[in-house]
Amino acid sequence: MSATSSQDCFPTPQLHSAATSPMMIYQSPNPNQHFHYTSPGMQKQPSASTNRAYISPNPCHQDSQPQLSREPARDRSAYASQTGPVVDGQRAGEASRNGEKIGISLGDFDMLDTLGTGTFGKVILSRLRPSPARPHQTAPHYFAMKVLEKVTVVRLRQVEHLNSERSTLAQVAHPFIVNLFCTFQDEQNLYLLLEYVQGGELFSHLRRAGRFSPDVARFYAANLILALEYLHNQDIIYRDLKPENLLIDSLGYIKITDFGFAKHVTDRTYTLCGTPEYLAPEIITANGHGKGADFWAYGVLLFELLAGYPPFFADNPLEIYEKILQGKFAFPAHIDYVAKDLIKRLLTGDLTKRLGNLKGGAMDIKTHRWFEGVDWEAVETKQIRAPIIPVTNNPADTSNFERYPVVEMDTLPGVYRAHRARQYGIPADSLERGPDQCKFPAPLGRLVISPVY
Repeated sequence: MSATSSQDCFPTPQLHSAATSPMMIYQSPNPNQHFHYTSPGMQKQPSASTNRAYISPNPCHQDSQPQLSREPARDRSAYASQTGPVVDGQRAGEASRNGEKIGISLGDFDMLDTLGTGTFGKVILSRLRPSPARPHQTAPHYFAMKVLEKVTVVRLRQVEHLNSERSTLAQVAHPFIVNLFCTFQDEQNLYLLLEYVQGGELFSHLRRAGRFSPDVARFYAANLILALEYLHNQDIIYRDLKPENLLIDSLGYIKITDFGFAKHVTDRTYTLCGTPEYLAPEIITANGHGKGADFWAYGVLLFELLAGYPPFFADNPLEIYEKILQGKFAFPAHIDYVAKDLIKRLLTGDLTKRLGNLKGGAMDIKTHRWFEGVDWEAVETKQIRAPIIPVTNNPADTSNFERYPVVEMDTLPGVYRAHRARQYGIPADSLERGPDQCKFPAPLGRLVISPVY
């Protein structure tokens, strides 16, 4: 990679009029208009379904655009020691204890808006109220509380994946990975206290834009390869890379979330899991997969960022699998040949030729011509202005997320008891606790969850 000056660190999207460019990029003051729009007359590309299914067990071209200027220099050592807010001395990456052991309980939180829902539960914006027991906290702190129903987790045999998510997030600390602070449980649910990433899903921004320009796609692809390189250096494979699992933080950088399919693997694993459009051929054929599967998914994601749709899509998963195994896909005309070369070298079924899976690892991708001129240190320390800056009005603003029904308090018994106790001025322990729906002796018997919750 060629040396770069402080100004020459990342190509920036150029501002064009709608008459001369298919896309306009700007920071909108309207909270409901966060990014760029397709210009009149632009033809829509084929679009994959916004409801993707989960699979669980059972020659050189250089852009001539002006360069992005760096943000004011930050302390680059800060990311090694401080990856998020502290909850009573508990920093992200140290989340090996439950909340009660660090002096907070479910009753200390107000449950606000629902940020998302899924098969196993929901994610709720939660507010940690100031308390005399936490004299250092002078204002409310906001978090994303992931609530998982015990019955559903056990019935769908997701205990191992839940353990994997918790243990993985507890041992990682990277600026492009969401932070886990602590965990809770009551008789009905398991709770993971995560950092609240206000910018919403990259998927939502991509759908509004139709597709990203090469420079916008390059920026987020650079974020991701740094995160994957970090995970793979710890022998962790992610296995669920897609725009829906990528959040945008307040500075416009990526935060990878949802580590339910992540796994510590030194060689190969054989579990069929992931999202059909992003599955590597070796996962479908059950020949065993490892880090190479993440680089395949990375190639699919890069294609989708540039094209607006994935390279392999169909009306049902079986047809998608057939297309993946055939390895045939077509590029839209606007994708340049350097990007095509990178994607082709990622989307090869031959693991001995797949970029990222070779001896040089992720460095082979970082030194590809498509990334020429990228200042990787400046990216990792967030010194470059991002192309999408989320618009938020306050720390509790949820306008970048879709709207969901308000959560019913009786589905959160631990929170509900604490609310009633405050209402009537009685200890929460004096209120009747319902039976554990899974009949687990606290803390969850012999399940692997037991050391944590």
